[in-house]
Amino acid sequence: MKWVTIVGARPQFVKAAVVSRCMRQAGDMEEVLVHTGQHFDPMMSEVFFEEMRIPEPAENLEVHALSQAAMTGRMLEKIESVLLRERPDGVLVYGDTNSTLAGALAAKKLHLTLAHVEAGLRSFNREMPEEINRIVTDRIADWLFCPTEKAVEQLAKEGIAGPQVVCCGDVMQDAALFYAPMARQPEGFDATLPFVLCTVHRAETTDNPQRLRSVFAALERISETCEVVLPLHPRTRKALENIAYDFSASRLHWMEPVGYLEMVWLLQRCEMVLTDSGGLQKEAYFFRRPCVTLRDETEWVELVENGYNLLAGTESERILTTFRAMREHPLSFAQAALYGQGDAGAKIVEVLRTIKK
Repeated sequence: MKWVTIVGARPQFVKAAVVSRCMRQAGDMEEVLVHTGQHFDPMMSEVFFEEMRIPEPAENLEVHALSQAAMTGRMLEKIESVLLRERPDGVLVYGDTNSTLAGALAAKKLHLTLAHVEAGLRSFNREMPEEINRIVTDRIADWLFCPTEKAVEQLAKEGIAGPQVVCCGDVMQDAALFYAPMARQPEGFDATLPFVLCTVHRAETTDNPQRLRSVFAALERISETCEVVLPLHPRTRKALENIAYDFSASRLHWMEPVGYLEMVWLLQRCEMVLTDSGGLQKEAYFFRRPCVTLRDETEWVELVENGYNLLAGTESERILTTFRAMREHPLSFAQAALYGQGDAGAKIVEVLRTIKK
């Protein structure tokens, strides 16, 4: 049985590493890994394949640095060519990026079985490109692998229910358990402990100068009382340069983008996470770290409901207030795992092996 897997961004490399390993262990499955090129910086892409022991992609479509529509369209065209050549039994997509949507559309235009890992998530903010990608992919997928029961419930509300909807747990939980012993210190890391780990990369922040200034004004204020370590996404660096951000006067501890194993090392040692990343919100929970999310909503509502995550938006004073509130109330992480037992990849592959072309 042959599956084509479509990936293009850092979180997808992490998720695909889990399922790809389970496919290889199954022994009767062939996987063709296609990298769209959406994340093209070596530290956002190549390093993940190297350190996570993922075979090099069979195809790198090298589609990047375009508008949302142009990127998706170019990917769709190139993925279709790969699928026509490979003639797989099915197509596997992850998450909510343009790569996800392009892979899903290409599969269904060719009447191929489509499986979506991380189905059923909603932020209910349709200004986010990711939200549109999720909704469309879920609507056309043949198999929907949900990380939580809440995701299953959301699909049911949208009229998507039945045996094709599988609650399998979260593959990123699998990754956290498997790769944690391999974590390594970023080269040249010299921040003092304890520190706050921060990432900012969402387009709705980086593409809005007012929001961007507001978020970084808050981060600079926070850095007056504790060290803030910030691996800088290439898009965020460019956006800050565009608003003439004074890096020389900054108190933030800037870093180049880091690989997954280095990010795990940082998570293991930080006291708190500040982020607008969906994946890092969960990874903070996996490593028992409180999280403040620099957005007005999150797909991972169970983290908020259980107090592990507080939403701070992008306004400076609210970020500061939320950060202080989280810091002053230590959390207990005694509750049972919210995202499964670390066997999501095996459950997904078990289902994939039963699917007929």
